[in-house]
Amino acid sequence: MKLLRSLFLMSCAGLALVSAHATTVIPPTFDQLVKDAEFIFQGTVTETRSQWMGEGAQRHIVSYVTFKVEDAIKGAAGKSYTIRMLGGTVGNETQEVADAPRFKVGDRDILFVEKNNSQFIPLVGIMHGRFRVQTSAGGREIVAKDNGASLANVAKLGSDEEAASVGPALSAADFKSAIRQKLAQLGN
Repeated sequence: MKLLRSLFLMSCAGLALVSAHATTVIPPTFDQLVKDAEFIFQGTVTETRSQWMGEGAQRHIVSYVTFKVEDAIKGAAGKSYTIRMLGGTVGNETQEVADAPRFKVGDRDILFVEKNNSQFIPLVGIMHGRFRVQTSAGGREIVAKDNGASLANVAKLGSDEEAASVGPALSAADFKSAIRQKLAQLGN
C-alpha cells in the first residue's frame, strides 16, 4: 500500500512539473487586445523590483515594473504606472512564469493592461499584450512583438501570428494610430 501511495504521489508530482513548464495562450486578435485592455499606453521602464508575498505554502515572489507613461492611449494611467506580475528574483531565489514578459530598466513598450493587481500577468494575452518599441537600423521607431518578431500587420494578430510579422515593420506612430482608430470604432 505504501508503494502504491508513493508511486501515485510521484506521478502527481511529475505531472505538476510538466504542466508548470507549459503555458498555452491563445493569441488575442487586435480587436480583443484593444477591447479587453483597461489601459493602453507607451512607456519606458524606470524601475523593477521583486519581493516575497504570502506565508507558508502561499509564499511566492511578485515583481513590480514601473513605467514612465509617454503616451496614454486608453484609460488614465497617469504619469507613471506600475504593473504587478507573478514571479521574479529575490536574492538568489527565482520563480518564473513560463512565457511571461521579462522587463528591464530602459525597455520601451506599448502595453495592453488588464486586471492589474488581480491577474498573475496583467497583460491581455500575457506576452501578447506587450509590444516593444525599437529603433531600426535606419533610425525609425518600429514595433515588435514580445518575442522580438516585427509587427507588420495588426489584422493578422490572433489569427496568423507568422503573417502578422511578414512585411515592413509598423512604426510606433502607425501602430498607435491603428489602436486609436479601433478605439473610435468601438466607441471608447
